Amino acid sequence: MRAFGQLPARLSSEQAAWVINCQPHDMPILVAARLLKPLGNPAANGIKFFSAAELLESAKDKAWLVKVTNAINHHWQRNNAGKKNPLAKGLTNRHCSGDNMAMVESGRDALNP
Repeated sequence: MRAFGQLPARLSSEQAAWVINCQPHDMPILVAARLLKPLGNPAANGIKFFSAAELLESAKDKAWLVKVTNAINHHWQRNNAGKKNPLAKGLTNRHCSGDNMAMVESGRDALNP
């Protein structure tokens, strides 16, 4: 990744993730948390590039690194909690009707009341 001993000025998401020691799939989390700002105005589903100079400067800031770590941890905790309990994320079971849903929300089994 280094040409002539220095980083390129513009980094892809994968390269930027490597610089700040996180996973490429964490980059959208950091952009959504407004901890990273892509260069230009890319489409939501477009390829994003980041400023190497800005990343290197931010990586020196311990408070920013704490925010990055907390944002990633919070995202995955929320995501994993939703897998364990779909009602925790406000999701409903499409197979439940009104009466059955009330039983599910109260903790009772809809099939074995």
